[in-house]
Parts: sequence; structure tokens; C-alpha cells
Amino acid sequence: MAYSSALFSRVCFTTNQHSNPNPISIPKLHKLNNRRTLTVSALGADTFDGTTLAVIGGGSVAAIAAAISLADPEKRRQLQAEEVGGGDKEVVREYFTNDGFQRWKKIYGDTDEVNKVQLDIRIGHAKTVENVMKMLTDEGPLRGVSVCDAGCGTGCLSIPLAKEGAIVSASDISPSMVSEAEKQAREELVGIDDLQMPKFEVSDLESLTGKYDTVVCLDVMIHYPQSKADAMIAHLASLAENRLILSFAPKTLYYDLLKRIGELFPGPSKATRAYLHAEADIERALQKVGWKIRKRGLTTTQFYFSRIVEAVPA
Repeated sequence: MAYSSALFSRVCFTTNQHSNPNPISIPKLHKLNNRRTLTVSALGADTFDGTTLAVIGGGSVAAIAAAISLADPEKRRQLQAEEVGGGDKEVVREYFTNDGFQRWKKIYGDTDEVNKVQLDIRIGHAKTVENVMKMLTDEGPLRGVSVCDAGCGTGCLSIPLAKEGAIVSASDISPSMVSEAEKQAREELVGIDDLQMPKFEVSDLESLTGKYDTVVCLDVMIHYPQSKADAMIAHLASLAENRLILSFAPKTLYYDLLKRIGELFPGPSKATRAYLHAEADIERALQKVGWKIRKRGLTTTQFYFSRIVEAVPA
């Protein structure tokens, strides 16, 4: 399960920048002309949803920050929760099974029917997958290595893992996402010798069981407040024997302001609440259960940012 991240005015990508002699296959990337300053009118209100962390570039941030106090995104989130009869988890399940599924299927796919922001998010997410695959393969071949892809979305990570020979167990809270991931895996993996199809299942993170060499959870923590993220991290760590890789939207004063600005433009579709996380809080949660961060990475594009950490037993 992934999220759309901040509209950002620069592009940088750090962690293992040297070339890979055996490049990993990732979704096709498209060229994007970067602009230093963006305006809401140029993008249109329907560009954003509640998981989009909008940035209005340059001096416009200060100019519209005061307008945040006039909006009440929390009330809108509460109404969503009441409609589906629960809290964050139920909202996420409902969103990514229905309206959100169609949006993110398009973003994760290769269709040209995406706007500028969606295209940039596609590129950012693909870079995150590439970065994670590099982290994994740096430690040696993945053939025969058991990997849990927790929150697999449409299979953007599960399929490259399977191509490398990993034994993949993948899950998502959305039945629609799991169905699409299975479809994509069949299209890309059937007929390739000596590869094992990923095992997909519909499940929330808390219900996952088993033991795996490696557990990966990409772009899911955006749906967890820190109070619940600690328990989720502890549970995922209990499933992993050697490695745990997490990605999250980093919480800073600046990014928090940008997120709140983005909530002013929810768009026509229902969306989910978005939570940022301080890297220190993630590290503290890992240390609490006996894990330490070994590698760190950062993916940012104009409209997407994601901090990646690889943790191992301390």
C-alpha cells in the first residue's frame, strides 16, 4: 500500500548511488520537467487527495499558511470514519478497495492517463523500489531468501523480488490491490523458469504471521499515527529474522506545514488521513524491540518523498 507524498521543488536521491552491474527491473520511468515554483491553480484541486502532501513552492507557502486555520480536515476524516463504521484502518481498507484503488492502479501502472503530479509520484515510488532492491541485493543473491512484502499494493516490489528468485509472501489490506498484484505477477512471471510465484493474501499488518528472512513495508506507515506505528514496527520486527526495511514520510516542521497545506485541497474523492514520522521516533521504536538501523536512504522527487531505513537485530 503506498501513499502520495509531498509536492517538492527539487529532486534528489541518496543511498548507494554507484551503478549496479545487474540492474533491477522496475516500472518504466518517464521524463518530467522540474519546476522550482508551483501554484494551486496550475495543478487544479482535483490533483490532490488526503494522502497527498501538497507543497506550494517558494513564497506562496507563507502567503497561504494562515488559511490552514480556516479549514477543518480532521472533521472530514472523522466523517469518513463514521461512514465506514470504524477508524483509520477501516477508512484505508474502504479507500484502497474502491475509489482509491482506481487512482493508485493508474499511478502504479504504465498508462499515459496520469497528470503531472501522478506521473511524478509514479517515478518517486519506482525509485523507492529500486533503492530497496539495491539494499537487498547488496547483501548477496536473493534466490531462496524468504521475504514478506507487507502492504504490497499492486506488486511493485513483490514482482522484482520474485524475478530475483526470492520466496515472496505478499499481503495488502485491500482485496482489489491483491487481485491486481496477482494479475500483474501472472503477466510478468509465468513462463520464466526457476521462479516461484509470490503468495498473495488479503491481510492487515497486525494479522500477519510467520517467520521470514526479511520483512519489507513500503509506504504504509503514512496510515499509522506514531502511537500505533510503534506497535506495528514491533510486530513486523517479530516476523523478521535478519532484516526489516521500512519507508515513511519524514516528519519535520517544514513537511508538517506542507502536509497541512495539502489537506486544504482534498479533491473530489474520499481519501485517508496522512501521518508523518520523525526518524528519531522510528529509530526509538526499533531500539525498543532490539533492532538497530544499519542503512538509510532518501527518495525525493518534485511531489514525492520517502525516508528508507534498513534495520537488523542489535
